[in-house]
Amino acid sequence: QVQLAESGGGLVQAGDSLTVSCAASGRTLSGYAIAWFRQAPGKEREFVAAFSRTGGYTYYADSVKGRFTISMDNAKKTVYLQMTSLKPEDTAVYYCAAGRRVITSSLRSHGAYDAWGQGTQVTVSS
Repeated sequence: QVQLAESGGGLVQAGDSLTVSCAASGRTLSGYAIAWFRQAPGKEREFVAAFSRTGGYTYYADSVKGRFTISMDNAKKTVYLQMTSLKPEDTAVYYCAAGRRVITSSLRSHGAYDAWGQGTQVTVSS
């Protein structure tokens, strides 16, 4: 089973950029779908971005498309979420997730993933 640990969150101003990281341990990420989700206070966890299990395709929520980029360093077993033009509504705890049996149609569903990190807080002030 893969273990995940996020880092890099913080307090930024609207319009700023920030990159959060997700380091994997225990085994390689090969064959896993990898995703970022976020959860704001009082709201459900929502999909942000994902790599398919083959790693060949990326998917984004409409709310972050064109502003956020998911990337992976296989050698470091680390997944990144580069966030630009941040808005106050991007404020949330950001979680990374991994799953070996996630099919394309389930990539945006948090229930499809079986490994989660502890989350990192991103706060965007106006």
